[in-house]
Amino acid sequence: MASVSADLFIGKFVAILESEAASIACVRDQVDEIKQELVFMKSFLEDADGGEQAHTQVEKAWVASVRDLANDVENTIDEFMYHVYEQRNGGRFARWIHKTIHFPKHLWYKRQIANKLQKFLVAIRAIPERNQRYRGAAAVEGKSTSEDIRRWVQNQAESSLYQKEDELVGIEGDKNTLLGWLMDEAKQQTVVSVVGMGGSGKTTLVARTFKDDIVKRHFECYAWITVSQSYVIEDLLRRLIKEFHKAKKEEVPADMNAMSYNELLEILVNYLETKRYLIVLDDVWDVHLWDKIRFSFPDKQLGSRVMLTTRREDIGSSSFGVESHVHKIRPLEMGDAWELFSMKAFSSYQNKSCSPELLPLARELVEKCEGLPLAIVALSGLMSSKKSLNDWSKVYNSLNWHLTNNSLLEPMKSILLLSFNDLPYRLKQCFLYCSLFPEDHVIRNNRLIRLWIAEGFVEHVKGVTPEEVAKGYLMELIFRNMLQERFVIAHPACKMHDLLRDIALAIANKDKFCAVHDGSETVEETGALRLSIQTTNGEIGSCTGISRLRSFLVFTTGVSSFSFSNKLPFDLKLLKVLDLEDIPIDNLPDGVTSLFNLKYLNLNGTLIKELPESIGQLRNLQTLNITGSKIEALPRGISKLLNLRHLLVGGFISRKVIGVRIPSSISKMKKLQSLFYIESEGNIIRLIGSMTQLTFLGITNVKERDEEDLCASIQEMEVLSCLYLYVADGEEFLRVDALSSPPPYLDRLRLVGKLEKVPHWFCSLHSLTYMHLQGSRLEEDILPHIEALPSLLYLSLINASVREELCFNRGFAKLRHLWFYDLALLTKITIEKGAMPNLEFLKIHSCLTLETLPQGIEHLTKLQRYRFDNVSEKFRESIKEGGVDHPRMLLVDERCKKCTNKSWD
Repeated sequence: MASVSADLFIGKFVAILESEAASIACVRDQVDEIKQELVFMKSFLEDADGGEQAHTQVEKAWVASVRDLANDVENTIDEFMYHVYEQRNGGRFARWIHKTIHFPKHLWYKRQIANKLQKFLVAIRAIPERNQRYRGAAAVEGKSTSEDIRRWVQNQAESSLYQKEDELVGIEGDKNTLLGWLMDEAKQQTVVSVVGMGGSGKTTLVARTFKDDIVKRHFECYAWITVSQSYVIEDLLRRLIKEFHKAKKEEVPADMNAMSYNELLEILVNYLETKRYLIVLDDVWDVHLWDKIRFSFPDKQLGSRVMLTTRREDIGSSSFGVESHVHKIRPLEMGDAWELFSMKAFSSYQNKSCSPELLPLARELVEKCEGLPLAIVALSGLMSSKKSLNDWSKVYNSLNWHLTNNSLLEPMKSILLLSFNDLPYRLKQCFLYCSLFPEDHVIRNNRLIRLWIAEGFVEHVKGVTPEEVAKGYLMELIFRNMLQERFVIAHPACKMHDLLRDIALAIANKDKFCAVHDGSETVEETGALRLSIQTTNGEIGSCTGISRLRSFLVFTTGVSSFSFSNKLPFDLKLLKVLDLEDIPIDNLPDGVTSLFNLKYLNLNGTLIKELPESIGQLRNLQTLNITGSKIEALPRGISKLLNLRHLLVGGFISRKVIGVRIPSSISKMKKLQSLFYIESEGNIIRLIGSMTQLTFLGITNVKERDEEDLCASIQEMEVLSCLYLYVADGEEFLRVDALSSPPPYLDRLRLVGKLEKVPHWFCSLHSLTYMHLQGSRLEEDILPHIEALPSLLYLSLINASVREELCFNRGFAKLRHLWFYDLALLTKITIEKGAMPNLEFLKIHSCLTLETLPQGIEHLTKLQRYRFDNVSEKFRESIKEGGVDHPRMLLVDERCKKCTNKSWD
């Protein structure tokens, strides 16, 4: 892969041409020339990121040369801007010296930049000459093209039709689900989509279903074709016609290669319009394929079916214009994964089973596969030739190397890489950035989005905020099954599959995009622009030659103190991202406030007690996160951060949210989008009413007398999407009824405090996905007010009701997560059929008067997981064997058993 930062340095040159540096002729001419060169370099690198990838060693070296030069150019521009900043902000003596000796402003730096740019011009011209000189010799070498890989993957997929039954595990339940959809009584044409990441077993499952004798008897004709990333619609039609005729042992029409699209379409439609047919479109990547091919499949109400497999959820969930079903492949449960691994790994062992000494390592290897059949089969094949504990340990400790260099794992790597190679180049850099987080780390979406923006990965789209664009990137990666969707206390989050992370790290290291170290090793110059230290001993080894880092992230495990509490371990003057979340430091490291380029500073969960007044020097800072720290008030200098977009403060002490005092000058920060948790003090609530650009707002210490100012300020915030309000005292009412109508895009609402009645505007929260009510102690039934909310996904009721019964008799169409907590008087929960049809997770905690399972829980057909914590003894007895609710509990358990890998943390 070529440089994933191709777009970034082009923008740097555009900015330079518009800056004061452009006024110096000797610089401007060179910058203009390099800018034109870099436009072509950028196009080249984007091609290398896409389908036109380097294959020979010479081509790879050429791409690497362009990439390295691009990084050098960006570094030089950043250094120049840093020196300009230092000159502007130098002391009086420095400015006096420049004036008295008539030294032209920045002349020395401009000469330096001119010399470097001249060298870059020479280097740029040398790259194509060097490539031309050596590529002739390399042209005769054999090379594997991306088309070869695609063809090999297609052959592998189609061979699934001939896989032996005894080589398959854990698919019987999924197969029965597909059989039910294929052969139900519906007469209209139906599309069945099977969705999952590469190697998840989609094709194997569909092949096993397609081959079933009962399917062959049910349909009059059937065909299977593999579509893949590149296809020609005429070729697909030819292959379908051939497959239909071959399956029925009929003569294939002659001269099809010479036929036009219309002629092929006519043959296919005429053949199918009187038959009940089954068509499998395997490995679909194009979201527009159905629109191109649907006219080939006539719907004569004969019960015909079309099945497709895809790695992309947006394709599987498309509006096909006909009846459709989506089956998302879930990872294998540990028992099935172990069985699949053992089949091959221990096939030559005594009793065909694992020896006790290898068992711990074998288990860890299987867990690393996270239920991915492709990975399990590949690793079991690799390990089948390893006999000793030493051999197994070597593979486990160097699995990243094996993924890149071991031919036995090449098939798995190729299949997983197809998904990566199909990404647009911006999504590639976003995906690789995720590998900086530790293995199995669940990353909050907002954190990741802000990091991408700070790095400059997110393109500018007129009329759309960078956060919205970045959220689109993230959802695209999730839809493509490159990232796995997770939730952390109901906050949207994601994680990388372990093996995808290993592959991403291998790519990132090779391209100098980023590097990961464990802290104990010496970090030497590698050229990597981003560094993640992941330590268990609270130390960072010596670091040399990494002053040009763009991102520096530190993660600790089981550490009570950290070694650079007073000073950063090395010079980071060009740093954009400093992420020290949960690091046990009690002072802001020296030098941080002089990091001119810093755009993202995360001190969440640290022990820092105050920020210096000099924090205002970080003029480029976009995100400052000090939530969970010991900071109680912000310095006045905070209001100098005019580029700040997200100010995240406050934290929890003994489950109570503590806000941070902020200066009244905060209202000057017109780029600020996120502001929470701030403490209501003085006239701060009235002042923030002028900050109409806010999208996230969290306020603590709200008092009853604040109602008019609070509601007036919220009313002005038309783009507000997240609102968290906490009362000053548990016995004080949270008054919000003066709000005439809620912000139209309000997505998340958390109200903590007593409510006299259900706010009248609750029923108007059409965009709301998350509602958390705590301490409301409502006597009024809240459910009728919110049951029709069209977007609600998560509902948390914590001491929110004093009613004895809650009845869900309708609505809550999209609700996925429901949490009852500390409802002291609740004795009965009723769920009518049709209510909450998509509920996936149910939690009941500390509802001690509830003595039975919710009535109608069996109606929750999508339920995947439940938790019952600190419930009454009668409740426990009712669901045990012999209890009145035991039969229904068995039904729930059976339903959830198939979904044990769904994670709600």
